[in-house]
Amino acid sequence: MAATSIDPLIMCRIIGDVVDLFVPTTAMNVYYATKHVTNGCSIKPSMAFNPPTVTISGLPDELYTLVMTDPDAPSPSEPSMREWVHWIVANIPGGTNSGQGKEIVSYMAPCPAVGIHRYILILFRQSIYVDQTIEKPNIITRANFNTRDFAHHLSLGVPVAAVYFNARKEPINRRKNV
Repeated sequence: MAATSIDPLIMCRIIGDVVDLFVPTTAMNVYYATKHVTNGCSIKPSMAFNPPTVTISGLPDELYTLVMTDPDAPSPSEPSMREWVHWIVANIPGGTNSGQGKEIVSYMAPCPAVGIHRYILILFRQSIYVDQTIEKPNIITRANFNTRDFAHHLSLGVPVAAVYFNARKEPINRRKNV
């Protein structure tokens, strides 16, 4: 399976707001239950209560880090908390899924308060094994997380895959009970 085009990532400013220009080299598939996440699709927050299943191509001796952020927190017009990190999983072997890696930051479901938010899942190929000495309080906070700085800190380089979806606050009476 070929890696996806970056055109949608440029058009919606993922490239620019979150990451620099890159060439996708790894196939990544993201599913919330049976819903396949494609660039620009809409996902209801109630459908994203549990972490998605993320499968990646690659060889078992290759390791990957997955980062999920919201660059529109707390609102797209005033993103003063850009980026809000929702999930980080490291040491995912190639050819497997996110469940095979080590969760560095626990999953937090999308919870947009105002407007339509972009939620980005970014995959990096690791050059080395990521040990568990990352000092979470000092290195990783959910608000004002910076994907570029995180990738630089762990020597991850540029992304190898990315996909994004949109979500908006659901009316209380329409929320799915999970």
